[in-house]
Amino acid sequence: MEKAKSWKKSFFTIYIGQAFSLLSSSAVQFSIIWWITMETGSALSLTIASVIGLLPQAVIGLFAGVWIDRFNRKKIMIIADSAVALSSLILGILFIIGIKSIIFVYIVLFIRALGETFHKPALQAAIPNLVPQSELTKAGGFGQMINSACSIVGPMLSAFLMSITSLQYAMLVDVFGAAFAVTTLSTVKFLNNTASQGDKLSIIQDMKLGISAFKSNKALLRLSVPMIISTIIFVPIGTLLPLMVKWYFNGTAWHNGLVQTLFSTGMLIAAMIIGFTGGLKKQFLMISLSTGLLGICSLIGGILPASLFWIFCIVVFVMGTTGMGFNIPFTSYIQRTVPAENLGKVISLVTSVMSFAAPVGIFIAGPISEIIGVINWMICAGIVMIFVGLLCYFLTREFDTPLNSEVIVNEK
Repeated sequence: MEKAKSWKKSFFTIYIGQAFSLLSSSAVQFSIIWWITMETGSALSLTIASVIGLLPQAVIGLFAGVWIDRFNRKKIMIIADSAVALSSLILGILFIIGIKSIIFVYIVLFIRALGETFHKPALQAAIPNLVPQSELTKAGGFGQMINSACSIVGPMLSAFLMSITSLQYAMLVDVFGAAFAVTTLSTVKFLNNTASQGDKLSIIQDMKLGISAFKSNKALLRLSVPMIISTIIFVPIGTLLPLMVKWYFNGTAWHNGLVQTLFSTGMLIAAMIIGFTGGLKKQFLMISLSTGLLGICSLIGGILPASLFWIFCIVVFVMGTTGMGFNIPFTSYIQRTVPAENLGKVISLVTSVMSFAAPVGIFIAGPISEIIGVINWMICAGIVMIFVGLLCYFLTREFDTPLNSEVIVNEK
């Protein structure tokens, strides 16, 4: 099959461009947050920035999938990248001529989040047109490897940029990154997705079609419950790690930086391994084991004595690897089993739900950890995640067959 032979060339052509775009975007995003921090010194201002970053995916994402399935996904990605670059350019120009308003910064953050709302699901929905079904998990591993690397290097690049220049010139880096991404994306040929009956439906009807496609996939429906719980638990654990380092292990900023780096490095290495090997052949088993392993790491981290910080560092590194063990196979399963005409809608729906679940987890973990202590929260979260891993295994094991064919599964 031609796709089986040539997919890596097209895939890596796209992701080389995306790597530049992701890296520049990550650097600029951190630069913007740092500018807000320095200009306002306000926790409220940073909270508003965070909410603005989440809102488009959580709200508009429900509808974005409809357009992703109706229109050319390649053009959607190019428009999204271009819109983000244009907003960065305009903000840079405004700052250069002396108009430095936090309102304009918030608007740019919203446009950036809006672009991501369309770009990421469109890319994930387009990948199955390039990659054989049996290789989707590997492709997901390579993609996440690039994302993780950019998330590690991005803040470093941001710190370098802000040390030698100001925000207005740092914004121009995003323009060059997006331009390179658009150029490489333009050279790759995608199969044209057709919306079939979607063109004749209203936006709401088409969105309901995506919800029906999600509900008709029995394994995906069962898997979504553990995934939502995992997101609610996993995101706060990463947020609470600095508190663990400072208040329990009596660490400094250096210790906290080490922990954050180890967590991100764990994600990067796990994505790399999955990219080269495809991970376990039984995808649902990999998700279940990763979920349970996160629980074990959280539990160990909570019961360690304060004198064993270096053991905690190892635990954090392993904890970082667990996220890739359920995110990558989960996404590849959606790509393999959801029909192409509904793929954008389903991916956007799942992403929106997860976008809601993440802040819910933070809102739950924050007050509870204040009452019972971060250590006890880690222990409780660990116990919950171990049971979630077991739940995931028993809910999905009947659908867990090795990836040895390109037959689309439709459980009904």
